[in-house]
Amino acid sequence: MNSGGLSCGRRAIFAGVGLPALVVLVLAGCAKEPPAPPTPRPVVTQVLGSGGEAAATTYAGELRSRYETPLGFRVGGKIIERRANAGATVKAGEVLARLDPADTALSASSADAQLALAQADARRYRELRDKNFVSQSALDAKETALKSAQAQADLAHNQRAYTVLTADAPGVVAEVVAEVGQVVAAGQTVFRLSRPGALEVAIAIPESRVTQLRVGQSAEVSLWADERARYRGVLRELASVADPVTRTFAARVSLVDPDARALLGMTARVRFADAKPVASALFVPLTAIFQQAGKPAVWVVGADETVSLRPVSVTAWGEQGATLAGGVAAGERIVVAGVHKLTQGEKVKVAPAEAAPPPASTAPATATASAAASTPAASPTPAAGAAR
Repeated sequence: MNSGGLSCGRRAIFAGVGLPALVVLVLAGCAKEPPAPPTPRPVVTQVLGSGGEAAATTYAGELRSRYETPLGFRVGGKIIERRANAGATVKAGEVLARLDPADTALSASSADAQLALAQADARRYRELRDKNFVSQSALDAKETALKSAQAQADLAHNQRAYTVLTADAPGVVAEVVAEVGQVVAAGQTVFRLSRPGALEVAIAIPESRVTQLRVGQSAEVSLWADERARYRGVLRELASVADPVTRTFAARVSLVDPDARALLGMTARVRFADAKPVASALFVPLTAIFQQAGKPAVWVVGADETVSLRPVSVTAWGEQGATLAGGVAAGERIVVAGVHKLTQGEKVKVAPAEAAPPPASTAPATATASAAASTPAASPTPAAGAAR
């Protein structure tokens, strides 16, 4: 019993000693300092209406030849030989492809046999007519049959010659549509031949800007591969009917005095010098567009430097940006880089204006701003990190 009583006393002592220690540990935990608020995310922004609208008048296109001829066989058949490849330079009269001549050779032989028979009949009837054994009408019928047989023979020989496809003018093979072994119909396109010399840029004009352009308007053309290659251009052709699929108007801009740097198939930019931007439209870089439920939206920076997502109406998509017609107003500040890293109501730090990239090179800014936003503590100043 003594041992039992001693054990109970020891348990009471230990319990009495452990309770204050537990209270001290709890109080020590409550006295811990609260965590520091998160650092605002640095972002690159742009004030709407402060610049960039002129870029909306720049269109991307492809250098094409003014004279593009689709070449095809004048008779149907199976291709047994193709001598030209895409990009090959050919001369006038050069053989490009051949069809199997077996069928046309048989047709020519049959026509020759019919012609020989008609010639023999006409010769006999002429002799009989001279002896007054047949009437003049019978001789006229044989003469007519002879002329018909002669025409059929000439047609058959022409069709046999049509099994060889030649270039009708010097140029460059822009596209090869058919291959060896393929059966083609008469008139089906096999090659597309571009004639050198007259170069122009094929572009598409959106509905909202087609009324601002006119045939004969001057333009500046620059090559995507070489920014220093710039040429004077003239709007030569503007379609009067929109494409049923893209809802854009096809246009051709002729190059004045192009040099050797301008090659067929190159990507070019066309800027119309005297095009006037739409007063109610705002131009934003493509990196500023955020897709919300499949619809475009932008992040608007408020006066308290918090961001809110706002749906916008896009009237035209361009090479470097989009034209907005509603949802935002001129003078508002939007985020133009790192839009996929933001959340509704998030506190941000606006980068200085000199750190913001120009509208013409928004792609590099997207990558650098996103990298800086993911590691805000990597640089001493968050805004400078976003700028780099």
